[in-house]
Amino acid sequence: MKAEIMAVGTELLLGDIVNTNAQYLAKELALLGIGIYRQTTVGDNEERLKTALLQALQDTDIVITTGGLGPTPDDITKEVSAQVLHQELVLHEPSYEVIKAYFRNNDRAMNGGNQKQALFPKNAIILDNPNGTAPGCIIPGEGGKYIINLPGPPKEMVPMFENRVKPFLRQFTDGTIISRVLRCVGLGEWDMANRVKDIIDASDNPTVAPYAKEGESILRITARAKTEAEAQAMIEPVEAEIRSRIGDYIYGTDDDTLEEVLGRMLVEAKRSIAIAESVTGGMIASRILSYEGGMSEVLGEALVTYSNESKVRYLGVNPETLARYGAVSEETCREMARGLREKTGAQVCLVTTGIAGPTGGSEEKPVGLVYIGINLDGEILVLKKYFTGGREKIRVRATISALDQLRRALLGTLPLSTIHDTK
Repeated sequence: MKAEIMAVGTELLLGDIVNTNAQYLAKELALLGIGIYRQTTVGDNEERLKTALLQALQDTDIVITTGGLGPTPDDITKEVSAQVLHQELVLHEPSYEVIKAYFRNNDRAMNGGNQKQALFPKNAIILDNPNGTAPGCIIPGEGGKYIINLPGPPKEMVPMFENRVKPFLRQFTDGTIISRVLRCVGLGEWDMANRVKDIIDASDNPTVAPYAKEGESILRITARAKTEAEAQAMIEPVEAEIRSRIGDYIYGTDDDTLEEVLGRMLVEAKRSIAIAESVTGGMIASRILSYEGGMSEVLGEALVTYSNESKVRYLGVNPETLARYGAVSEETCREMARGLREKTGAQVCLVTTGIAGPTGGSEEKPVGLVYIGINLDGEILVLKKYFTGGREKIRVRATISALDQLRRALLGTLPLSTIHDTK
């Protein structure tokens, strides 16, 4: 069985809104064992939408649309779907009553367009929407074809798919596709792929594919089987072999983020942390605070000590150290890490200093030079790093590296009281 995912909305076509619905649906359909034939984006134009739906029904068995179910004149998905499948629109009384109750029987709101949200193709299966005013529907067509209309807002679309559409689709599947994503940091895509090249080349089912994104590399293991349990069993030995070769460069799986993994480590160990940033200018604190699992319990202070004066005032860096070695130096970074602990009493301290550019570099200290300092219970590690790219990219890469180095230090895989020079 093949499916097409069709996003409807001029705002999507113009890039004003990111289409996260397509990504979600593609993953979910793959897990059901339904092949994704194509993803399409269509603006709010009746003829173009009609043409797209007709072509999709010719090429696939199921078309899943998102968007265009609202009360305004440019919300036309349901109407065009009905035309394509030669069905008239009729009022669905239960939906009409729910919408009326939502607007507290306001005739002006209903006559202004909200009533149309209760109109559906005659043979449609109605999908209630407890998270919004626009119900969805499953419309059967000739030859076992279906158009499934879902609302555009993800907070409405996702629960509707999970609770109503997914159970409906299971009747058409006799297998499943399961993927496991291994997320690596500190290892380039070419290096990661080279370490498992024979596995990538030899694997047919499961397949292993490398990908790259900003600051990290990804290996996706995908297995096809009759049941989810069988697919998971096929993935496990492949994952174990990959982990034996890549080790702690793998920081997480599937939807994990580096800051979530690090946040969990700190919160579960009840380790207090303080951060002082120069070159990264608050990026580390922002990333780590995105972890929602209790960072307020462990993060006491996060400082941006960008100037020399702030390093002296808030971290106790010796002015003579700054004068002799400069703000971007191992010596200054070490004093920042020591001073942050002395000032805050935090068990874990993370600091950065460096040159992001575009100016300020020299032959001895080029743009992209960054020092990362970690203080764990009084033991200090300073790492010397070089990053390439523009100013923003250097700051982002330095942030990712700092988070990862702290993760490794907490795991005990980095020796303390030393300096590492890494290009």
